[in-house]
Amino acid sequence: MSAVAGALASVAALAAHVPIDPDSQEARQWLVDELSKPEYRAAQPTWFDLLASAISDWLSSLTTSAGGGPPGIGTLVVVLIVAILLVVAFLVFGLPRLNRRSTVGGVLFGDDDTRDAAAMRAAARLAAADGEYSRAIAEMFRAIARGLAERTVVSTMPGTTAHDFALRAAGAFPASAAPLAEAASAFDDVRYLGRDGSREQYERVAALEAELRTARPILEPVGR
Repeated sequence: MSAVAGALASVAALAAHVPIDPDSQEARQWLVDELSKPEYRAAQPTWFDLLASAISDWLSSLTTSAGGGPPGIGTLVVVLIVAILLVVAFLVFGLPRLNRRSTVGGVLFGDDDTRDAAAMRAAARLAAADGEYSRAIAEMFRAIARGLAERTVVSTMPGTTAHDFALRAAGAFPASAAPLAEAASAFDDVRYLGRDGSREQYERVAALEAELRTARPILEPVGR
């Protein structure tokens, strides 16, 4: 309103010095021209001012609409809305650790394999159901390695051998040192030496995978 008042004053001053008597249309055009000057445009509220004002009005309406309710009801509503938004964000994007686990992949025991541990475990069970125990052993041992990598307990890199992995995994799970070494030997036998795996071997590797999947390492995570 102060800008409009200033414009009217300027138009009045101009009219006092100009010896003419404008009609209503000319006077309105002079006012429009005056308000279009940079100093008046700078005085207009910015988009941020309008947004801040809208938010302030919305918060005020929450409190006002509560009527005779308890004090602070508007604040409570805002807190509840923020809490709901946080819950939705966690449901949509998940926890950072879960996101990190889902990105583990790459070369594993000489093969480029992007599958996660669950996919490898499913492939092992399917192969065992078909009587392909050599493949089932290899897949289940890969599931052990990929699962511990997803949990950031033991990482694998290009060049990591089955026995090297078993040795490092035994550092985190000492009670499973012997089964890990046996599983690594079974993997090498069916993967590199062409030997036939047995159902008993597969079942031992599968039992080891199920045990390590929920076991808690006693050491700090290694090989991150």
